[in-house]
Amino acid sequence: MSLAPPREVPGACPLDCPDTCAWVVTVRDGEALTLRGDRRHPFTRGALCAKVNRYLDYTRAPDRLLHPQRRVGAKGEGRFARVSWDEALDEIATRWRGILDRHGPAALWPYYGSGTMGMLQGVAGAGRRLWNVLGTSQHQMTICTIAGGYGTGYTLGDNRVGMDPETFPSSRLILLWGTNTLTTNHHLWKYVEAARRAGAHVVAIDPVRTRTAAAVDEHLAPIPGTDAALALGLLHVVVARGGEDREFIAARTTGWEAFRARIEEFPPERVSAITGLPRERIVALGERLATTRPTGIRLTMGLQRHSGGGMAVRAITCIPGVTGDWRYPGGGAVYDTRGFFRGNWAALWRDDLRPPGTRRLSMTRLGEALLEVDDPRVASLLVYASNPVASVPDQGKVRRGLAREDLFTVVVDNFQTDTADYADLLLPGTMQTEHADLHYAYGHLYLNWNEPAVAPPGECLPHTEIFRRLARRLGVTESCVYDSDDDLARSVLDSGDPALAGITLERLQAEGWARLTVPTPFVPFANGFPTPSGKLEFVSPRMIEAGLDPVPNYTPPFEAAQRGTALAERYPLALVAPASHYLLNSMFANVPDLERRQGAPAVVLHPDDAGCRGLKDGDVARIYNDRGEFQATVRVSDAVRPGVAAASKGFWPKRVPGAANANATVPERDADMGGGAVFHDNRVEITRA
Repeated sequence: MSLAPPREVPGACPLDCPDTCAWVVTVRDGEALTLRGDRRHPFTRGALCAKVNRYLDYTRAPDRLLHPQRRVGAKGEGRFARVSWDEALDEIATRWRGILDRHGPAALWPYYGSGTMGMLQGVAGAGRRLWNVLGTSQHQMTICTIAGGYGTGYTLGDNRVGMDPETFPSSRLILLWGTNTLTTNHHLWKYVEAARRAGAHVVAIDPVRTRTAAAVDEHLAPIPGTDAALALGLLHVVVARGGEDREFIAARTTGWEAFRARIEEFPPERVSAITGLPRERIVALGERLATTRPTGIRLTMGLQRHSGGGMAVRAITCIPGVTGDWRYPGGGAVYDTRGFFRGNWAALWRDDLRPPGTRRLSMTRLGEALLEVDDPRVASLLVYASNPVASVPDQGKVRRGLAREDLFTVVVDNFQTDTADYADLLLPGTMQTEHADLHYAYGHLYLNWNEPAVAPPGECLPHTEIFRRLARRLGVTESCVYDSDDDLARSVLDSGDPALAGITLERLQAEGWARLTVPTPFVPFANGFPTPSGKLEFVSPRMIEAGLDPVPNYTPPFEAAQRGTALAERYPLALVAPASHYLLNSMFANVPDLERRQGAPAVVLHPDDAGCRGLKDGDVARIYNDRGEFQATVRVSDAVRPGVAAASKGFWPKRVPGAANANATVPERDADMGGGAVFHDNRVEITRA
């Protein structure tokens, strides 16, 4: 037994979650012994979620990929044989040179997701310098936040700013709007509970009675996609009661008269008909909103995944502009906080190296891009930090695209996912305890440094090192693509922004994390907004330029809220796919313990909808439309309203009956802003399988 003393290595959870936890890995003799949340971190406070508590076991899973492999079977079969890194990289370089010569760089598509959120290894920057030098097609991250980000930006001036979540204890009314806090943002709950102890009233607005909705003081369940109408209806009550903050409106906003006229178009009676909520519930909450200061609103990404999603978030973020809550600690709304980190993105990304006119491809229209887009056709796909077969719309179409024999696909992953089964080459990447990374958060104001705690197993490599080696094979001479991980981190931290004053890489490596250099309590917009006018914009000139209604409005979802139409007759149920408590997007779906705790794929149906279909608890159902189908076990519950069905996202298709998940039924259609995905704008029918 070794007598070497253990050491504690600071790190950060890399997952797609607003909490971005600080953690500590205890290491002895090169082996990670324990993982715990950092007790010193004000937001994490020592707690990790049910998914991450056993992350060390995840890194040591018996099905982990440890060596490069080449496909030996048909695409989709998942049969591979081991090769060396030299063989794999040489093959990529040879195939890519041929593609570059024949079709040009746009035929190459680096395709990535939110499997890691780091600035070095993940969505915020991994490989971008190399893709810019090569001039490949630009990957557009449309899967998660983009529609709501545009809506926030048109209102507040920055797509990713809002109230400081640490001020929620000062709120006296909290609206948890389209967010299942206890499952997807659980570190915020301690602030919600602190507010409740001080007398706050907490409301969940969600089509599903989630864990969070069952735990709060009040739950409103609107028809999916009707949130903008509800926001405008609540404001109608506020204005009718004289609850608007006229001083704040006059000093800190523009376009009030036009917005007030729009609010007048949404009396409670009309909003009740749109949302399916009783008029008296709308009036009661509107009156509470009119008289309770400060009100804090937490909204997250689920509510904007429909054809009117951007406008919905815009309407909700306008509420504190009417009530004046932006002036108070604990007042305002928060969708994303990353905009307060004003790093030197230009230095990290080096977009100046990209040739002008490079085309953009949307990650949520993968099937379309692979099967229908030419000039040039996508000839090679490099997938990392993503499992699109499980996670993007129109699953069947995506499979058909990936099955193209003329498509050269390289997948970098930790496990052999459904997407990996279609790879020509499968490369093993490192996991968070094995590489360096720098993280900001979309749910708090701290930067975290992740120090590698242990050596990678087998032949696993970090994304940054894979791309450096690939650049050498391709003969790239631009020196910046070979920068070390530390140099990449220094480049983005060196911005000169006051919020980064005193925060250096060396400090982060020594301390593990640091709060942005902002006041405590932080009330970011008490004295102005980062819009062109310097004010909250009820009327947005930039929306006019984009061809959008400049005044907040209700944009109906394309499918979800239809009633009395031919589509609604054929597919009478609006299907939403909320986040699982034990899976993170499609991660952890191969972990036996979490798979057991999550249970088999289920679809929740209201008793009325189950009864008229002859379905009961435990039946295996077929959920389908003209795009595809999947199977799930029926759960009959009034947790959903009549006409709505709920089926958790994240399951690996090859691990569930029917080899498909809810995305088999989701359309490749864009939201109103930014090309966002429409996972919750989807009508289906359900019968016994």
